[in-house]
Amino acid sequence: MFRPMLILMFAAAAISLSAQEEMPPAGRGGRGGRGGTREFLGLGPAPDTAAAARGEKLYASNCAFCHGEKARGAEGPNLVRSAVVLHDVKGEMVGPTVLKGFPDQGMPAFPNLTEAQLYDISQFLHLQVELVANRSTYKRLNVVTGDAKAGQAFFEGAGGCGNCHSATGDLAKIGAKYQADQLQNRFIWPGAGGGGRGPARARKVTVTLPSGESIAGTLKQMDDVNLSMYDAAGNYRSWPRAALKVALDDPLAAHRALLAKYTDADMHNLTAFLAGLK
Repeated sequence: MFRPMLILMFAAAAISLSAQEEMPPAGRGGRGGRGGTREFLGLGPAPDTAAAARGEKLYASNCAFCHGEKARGAEGPNLVRSAVVLHDVKGEMVGPTVLKGFPDQGMPAFPNLTEAQLYDISQFLHLQVELVANRSTYKRLNVVTGDAKAGQAFFEGAGGCGNCHSATGDLAKIGAKYQADQLQNRFIWPGAGGGGRGPARARKVTVTLPSGESIAGTLKQMDDVNLSMYDAAGNYRSWPRAALKVALDDPLAAHRALLAKYTDADMHNLTAFLAGLK
């Protein structure tokens, strides 16, 4: 289930991102002398990339709506700059914060996440910190490594993409419009604008009050405690969540459902197929 926030805590593939950006070994390409690049940049232990790959999917379904596809911030704050994340090593600070949350400040608790899942999320976030700090030493890799025919089969079959899209219709020549890595980001991070350079896509919501009055508009923020929105006239409205009936329009629901189902091969095959639509 898509959860739209981890608000105050956090400041596709290995993962989709690491398939595009590969970190060099410590001590290579830096100016850090005996300690190498890591020491020069003031970085802690190298992230666990296997855990980060798992954590990416957890982050996408729980955190990306508010904090952006790469944790650079959106509705919620930039997590790459979060003191909690920067002082964490193996989830010892991230984990308890997520489990307990800050309900009085708008961040719900997430008690159903296991210790292993919290560790994986923390490693994904540490990878984002490292990529930002070390951006002068990574190189972009070719993400078109999949089988385009297999990607077409996924598009028309198991992925269900053909239910809403057409290779000769809305996606015609899309491979000429976007670079392959941009294409991959657009379907792996639904609603984030593809490159993560803008805010999350506005979502329509209809709220029914205890009085029976219905108010339609654009969602501002929703958690387990409160809901805020802008109504059709542009007025800001906010209520306790428990008293409301909420109908939230999610045109990207099918995309979000695929996040937990994609395999590495699926993502690269689909990228290869889409990149070939020119």
